[in-house]
Amino acid sequence: MFDNMFQGRTVLITGHTGFKGSWLCIWLKELGANIVGYALEPYTERDNFVVSGLKDKIIHIIGDVGDYQKLRETFKKYRPEFVFHFAAQPIVRESYVNPKETYDTNIGGTVNVLECCHITDSVRVVINVTSDKCYENKEWVWGYRENDPMGGYDPYSSSKGCSELITAAYRNSFFNPIDFEKHGKSLSSVRAGNVIGGGDWQKDRIIPDCVRALESKKPIEIRRPHATRPWQHVLEPLSGYLLLASKMYEEPQKFCGAWNFGPNQNPITTVGEIADMIVAKWGSGSWIDKSNQEEPHEANLLNLDISKAKTYLKWSPVWNAETTVGETVKWYKKYNYQNSYEICKSQIDQYMNDIRI
Repeated sequence: MFDNMFQGRTVLITGHTGFKGSWLCIWLKELGANIVGYALEPYTERDNFVVSGLKDKIIHIIGDVGDYQKLRETFKKYRPEFVFHFAAQPIVRESYVNPKETYDTNIGGTVNVLECCHITDSVRVVINVTSDKCYENKEWVWGYRENDPMGGYDPYSSSKGCSELITAAYRNSFFNPIDFEKHGKSLSSVRAGNVIGGGDWQKDRIIPDCVRALESKKPIEIRRPHATRPWQHVLEPLSGYLLLASKMYEEPQKFCGAWNFGPNQNPITTVGEIADMIVAKWGSGSWIDKSNQEEPHEANLLNLDISKAKTYLKWSPVWNAETTVGETVKWYKKYNYQNSYEICKSQIDQYMNDIRI
């Protein structure tokens, strides 16, 4: 799928201790890449990064993307060709509690990473991972396209909209495809939906909340059971990011830009329906509606249009909601007694086999 693009190449991943970053590390490790990770400490001792033993399998650097000098030294020492920027404050509700930290990390951190890419001549491909929430959400039923306006009601969402504007400004000013022969770099941003999968223990996310409740044999508390999200297994957007990165390396001027990676729009799945699937796959449990009108605002209806990725990258989602939830539950039921790296590797292999069918 990626034409051995990453074999033997140095890939720097910010936020590699996080949920999506750790899965990308495993996939790239299996593809033969030399991985340099730069991130804060893992959120919990049960995070995928920890239980899969990634610390001993890659170059693992603890650092804050807000620390420009340390980040710059990392780029200078390891001279990556590919850069995937995941590091962020990723939770909407947390952004209401700590708005300054959210903006400092998600905006200032993005500037630091892009500036390091700008001044490091080894860098060829840069992908800034933002969010579906970067759009000005009008709660309409059709999916947002890459050329729709940026926005954001809450600090998290607006910080991701700002990150997109910063990316566009760097692409225009320093990585302009017209001047590629001068700078030699290709820059894209990627916007995924609500990503689920094994090894995520963040607070205020549906899967970790469900698993914590199920493991303790308590009812799952659901805040907005009727809200819809573009649910997808973590391997779906990661496959898109890797495919995009390989295309950017081969045809940098053609594939730089903004890209959505989400599920097929129909059928639309609610939070409550996802909870029902989790309970069914788990084999026990229940959930209760804990909606509270006093809670901070969160979007109720959100969809992505993925026509661009389908048309130009020939990328399409592979797993439906039922399979996505099933594979996710399998991870959480196995991680206590089976090597987590091998669980992830097995699911990557399964995903790739399903692509070929």
